[in-house]
Amino acid sequence: MSKKLQRAYDQIRQAALAYPETYEESPWGHVVCKVRNKMFVIYGLGDDKRLGVTVKLPHSSSAALELPFTTPTGYGLGKSGWVSASFEGKDGVPMAILMAWLDESYRAIAPKKLSKLLDGGASEPAPKKPAAKTSAAKTKTRKAPTRVIVVSGDGHRGPRQRAGLLG
Repeated sequence: MSKKLQRAYDQIRQAALAYPETYEESPWGHVVCKVRNKMFVIYGLGDDKRLGVTVKLPHSSSAALELPFTTPTGYGLGKSGWVSASFEGKDGVPMAILMAWLDESYRAIAPKKLSKLLDGGASEPAPKKPAAKTSAAKTKTRKAPTRVIVVSGDGHRGPRQRAGLLG
């Protein structure tokens, strides 16, 4: 295995696991990084001495597919913006591009709350909306429950009904 590819693999793995609430799994023999049970990147070093990286690029997939080392991801995922990149030992690995793709993929998959953490947006509490003004016409008042007084000495009624308390 090329040391260059191993270094690139290690950088991708380290960057992926640095995002909030991410973890690794190997569901199909490939390493995937997930956020809240949803994968956002697949990466691996193959026996064929290749580095493979697959990411979801909802905004830049068409531009990414113009590059010679990319293809739409198989199994129908390419239709949803998933792009696979493959590199051999002799290839240069464009780490800046891969890091930008990794970020786009994380933001596409992660809940918005987690994506805001990347921008520093969650460090301040969101401003509360002012309470809506209520008008006298919109305010409903609750009426007290109606009491019924039973005059009959009917023995089939319960003690509450005999006392005149229905409610």
